Amino acid sequence: MPVHVYGLTETYGPITKCYHLPEWDTLPAAERFARMARQGHGFITSLPIRVVRTDQPEGVLVDVARDGRELGEIVFFGNICAKGYYRDPDATARLFAGGGLHSGDLAVWHPDGSAQIMDRAKDVIISGGENISSVALEAMLAHHPAVLEAGVVAVPDDHWGERPLAFVTLKPDARLAGPDLVAWARDQSSISKFMVPREVRVVPDLPKTSTGKIKKNELREWAKKGRETKREDKKEDK
Repeated sequence: MPVHVYGLTETYGPITKCYHLPEWDTLPAAERFARMARQGHGFITSLPIRVVRTDQPEGVLVDVARDGRELGEIVFFGNICAKGYYRDPDATARLFAGGGLHSGDLAVWHPDGSAQIMDRAKDVIISGGENISSVALEAMLAHHPAVLEAGVVAVPDDHWGERPLAFVTLKPDARLAGPDLVAWARDQSSISKFMVPREVRVVPDLPKTSTGKIKKNELREWAKKGRETKREDKKEDK
């Protein structure tokens, strides 16, 4: 059975594990797998993790509600956390503001004490005052039977401030156009209406790191190039 672990370079490596609970065995497969995909609880060799509110002054740690809905930042404690950054006291002070190691990952805290990451703080899309999790939107788009993978980034929007732009790859032999996926997301998926991307680009591959993570910085560059191309097209039309 696969086991989900999570950690940072600053925590030596994994510092949480999604511990499988016996009562999950009777759940429908989709719900059971969703729970197995959570980041889970802190290792026995560390102190319990916390998920803290991000609207507090720096250094003040206030827990979010354990309701699986309120978003906060995962903070680590214990003896497998780094002591700090080499010869960089300012960065170390920011990392340990309030006494815990700040992960930069935004998560919800479930009633059973397990954490579930929703996004990196820098990747959250703020559109018209609503926070859109790029990770959640990617997972929802990947539910389309033709979609293999999805990567979502924020792009500027004159009206909403920001909006999501999705890049997707397709499964072998699948055919799907970007506008068709937008229509599916709007009319047939479980995606909240404010999260539905206005634009989806189908690409052969998504840029990834050596560990398989999607390079969001490269997707942002792709998005910029697309906007520049459109501006040039408009100039030529004039």
